[in-house]
Amino acid sequence: MPNHHQFKLISSHPNCEVKQHLLNEQNGLFATAPFSKGDIITNFGSSKIVDTPNYLTVQVGENKHIHLSPEYLQYTNHSCEPNVLFNTSSMELECLTDIAIGDELTFFYPATEWEISQTFNCHCGKPTCVGLIQGAAELPADILNRYKITDFINAMVKKYNRLLLLF
Repeated sequence: MPNHHQFKLISSHPNCEVKQHLLNEQNGLFATAPFSKGDIITNFGSSKIVDTPNYLTVQVGENKHIHLSPEYLQYTNHSCEPNVLFNTSSMELECLTDIAIGDELTFFYPATEWEISQTFNCHCGKPTCVGLIQGAAELPADILNRYKITDFINAMVKKYNRLLLLF
C-alpha cells in the first residue's frame, strides 16, 4: 500500500481514485476497492478516435486509436508487471492479478500498442523490467509471450510473422 503522505488526492471515481505523487508530480490511478484476477473493473469507451497514436491513446485497430472514456482511465500508468489490461475487444478494464485497496492500477503499454508514439525508459523497478518501452512491433516474441495482449496486438503479431515467412 502506498504511503499516503507521498500522494495528493486529485479525484475520486467508482472503485478508484487519481492521486499525484508529491515527489515527481506524476498522476496515477489507485484502487479504492479490492479486485480479484479476472474481475472487470469497469467498462470503457472512446471520447475521441484518431488515426495516429499519442501518449493518451489506446490502440484498437491498425489506424484506430481511442482517447479513453471515462477520462480518468488515462492515468493508468505502465508497468512491466501489470495488474490490468485494457481489453479492446470487450471494452473492459480487466484485472490480471489480485489488487488490494491502495494498489496502483498499471498496464503493459505494448499489450495494446503496435507502435508507440513516445518510447521511454521504464523505471518500474520490477525484476522483469524490459527497459526501453516500445510498441509490440519492436519487442521480441519471448518478451511479448510473457503478457496477456489484446486481440488486435495478437492479430498483428500473427500477420507480421506470416509476412516474415513470405520473404
